[in-house]
Amino acid sequence: MFDQLTKRLTGSLERLRSRGRLTEDNIRESLREVRVALLEADVALPVVRDFIARVTERAVGQEVIKSLEPGQALIKVVHDELKHVLGEENAPLALDRPAPVVILLAGLQGAGKTTTAGKLAHLLKTRHSKKVLLASCDIYRPAAIDQLETLAQQVDAEFYRDPGSDNAVAIARQSLGEARKRFADVLIIDTAGRLAVDSEMMAEIRDIHGAVDPHEVLFVVDSMTGQDAANTARAFHEALPLTGVVLTKTDGDARGGAALSVRHITGAPIKFLGTGEKIDGLEPFHPDRLASRILGMGDVLSLVEEVERKVDQEKAQKLARKVGRGSRRFGLDDFRDQLVQMNKLGGMSSLMDRLPGMSNLPDAVRSRVDDNQTNRMIAIINSMTPTERRFPDSIRGSRRRRIAAGSGTQVQEVNRLLRQHKQMQRMMRRMGNKGAMAKLMKRLPGGSGMPF
Repeated sequence: MFDQLTKRLTGSLERLRSRGRLTEDNIRESLREVRVALLEADVALPVVRDFIARVTERAVGQEVIKSLEPGQALIKVVHDELKHVLGEENAPLALDRPAPVVILLAGLQGAGKTTTAGKLAHLLKTRHSKKVLLASCDIYRPAAIDQLETLAQQVDAEFYRDPGSDNAVAIARQSLGEARKRFADVLIIDTAGRLAVDSEMMAEIRDIHGAVDPHEVLFVVDSMTGQDAANTARAFHEALPLTGVVLTKTDGDARGGAALSVRHITGAPIKFLGTGEKIDGLEPFHPDRLASRILGMGDVLSLVEEVERKVDQEKAQKLARKVGRGSRRFGLDDFRDQLVQMNKLGGMSSLMDRLPGMSNLPDAVRSRVDDNQTNRMIAIINSMTPTERRFPDSIRGSRRRRIAAGSGTQVQEVNRLLRQHKQMQRMMRRMGNKGAMAKLMKRLPGGSGMPF
């Protein structure tokens, strides 16, 4: 997300930072480049105008030009204004209400409402220890009800299905009664979507809203629709009192225009970002952290939080002990565990997005980062016998051919993996003699020294 915008913005601002003195002319020239970069990222024109006006007002004044480090001061101004556009601070769900807290999801068909309902249930159960009931009011698409029921089973949440009613408002009302009967903490109601905004759809969802009086009304929108996302959000906001926005499919959006437009146009805060199809692919939205990522500053805080939440602490401590005893104890099983942990964190490309300075890497280097390669390496190790994983030196020609055939890879890939494992052992041998590696690993998140 924001790959194109980050590259353009960081390039323009770096050129300014390298100058010893800034003038109104070169600031305005750079801001013209910023304006073009925002428009190319599909940010809505009113948002671009307002953003540039605010940055210009602060940048050409005493705050920047008269500062000791004008380039750095300008970057801070841009960061602050990006944060302002995105919403200043995280807006959590209103969970401190009498149970059941009702969350109503709205949006167009294909935006990812049903998947978001399952992800949200998972997040509420795992991070907030809430008992969640899921219900669908989509009377037009039976598959949506079946999908939601499957997701409910997957996240171990309660599910309500009305066996015979074809009235969405009645189903919503009955699901609220059911949530009270089952002593659910949170009721998540999924609603029907349409291919476009229409009066019938808006009338139905307004009636559902009136029937259950939800504490949260979340507009679910596909971030890849760009400016259309902002326009659709405006239409829903006029029909419903939106309390927040969920941007989905953000991992497939290289521009990021929707995130910068929706908050400004509707006034409703972005509460969550959805990525991928995995049930844990929903993260609370932090404007300050995203502003830092857009400017190539990374997002280490979110990365640390994710490491603490997703990395297997027991395995990490076990690995730290092994490293302290010597490199030969680091077997291919340990190597595979580290690759699996990396995948849990979104893969190497996701890690790179969150580390400061990674946006400045040449395209040739970034293009070589292939998360599919990690999956192939895991498959190769899985194709080995327990003895081979423990004693990789025993893997010779015929065994390498068998492992390649079993994992659907080439012998060259097997050779490469064995070389990488050997290199890691050598590195540990050099650093492990004095215990330096073990100490380093224990200091970093998860106790393993590496987030994977």
